[in-house]
Amino acid sequence: MAWRSQLSRNLKELRILFCQTSPSSAFARSFVEENYKDLKTLNPKFPILIRECRGIEPQIWARYDMGVERGIRLEGLTEPQILKALEDLVKAGFPYIQLS
Repeated sequence: MAWRSQLSRNLKELRILFCQTSPSSAFARSFVEENYKDLKTLNPKFPILIRECRGIEPQIWARYDMGVERGIRLEGLTEPQILKALEDLVKAGFPYIQLS
């Protein structure tokens, strides 16, 4: 999983939001418990923000260059699916911006 060490290359910030107690956030909490240390060790200066708020829907947000952000709802996703969603965000790098 070489992409794990490239968080700081492709993203500017990563935010993970979840509720401390709700069942819908259980896999997001588990994901943070199992993966935060490894991600932070591989990207020591990269900001990985964990936001706990009662009643919030679990989400993961990636911020790219020029303030572009992309978010994914995590409700109903298992821990491996959350890991795959994060991998997709990292590999997306700077997302395609559609001009209107």
